[in-house]
Amino acid sequence: MTTTSPSSTAASPSEADKAAVVAIPQRIVAAWAEHDAQAFADVFTEDGSLILPGLYHRSRAEIRSFMAAAFEGPFKDTRVTGQPVDIRFLGGETGVLITQGGVLAPGETEVSPERAIRASWLVVKRDGQWRLAAYQNTPVNTPVSQA
Repeated sequence: MTTTSPSSTAASPSEADKAAVVAIPQRIVAAWAEHDAQAFADVFTEDGSLILPGLYHRSRAEIRSFMAAAFEGPFKDTRVTGQPVDIRFLGGETGVLITQGGVLAPGETEVSPERAIRASWLVVKRDGQWRLAAYQNTPVNTPVSQA
């Protein structure tokens, strides 16, 4: 995983900040493992956004509601995995994290090619805590059509 800052004049993030940002995906993984929509939503800022293929939710309450229904429906008995592949700090309180992973169906130990994703995580530090302001993912194996 690479870590960069926007310029040499910007303050470098502390090791504690780096660790807190890298831990955000693991907080999502843990919430998903428990099918805990509240814990999942609590990773986001109050006005955070979640973009998945075909879906857009904006607010912690919308995200919590969506995940509660998803854990009872299409995500029932699933797990999620993801590993950071890049992290960039855009200042002392903003960063972008790129991960690769996906949803694991029951019994799977590796993400299937059709469920493999890359994700962008816009993270912000508010009141001393790093939270997820915006999350978006896209399938790894779905090529963009060229017109």
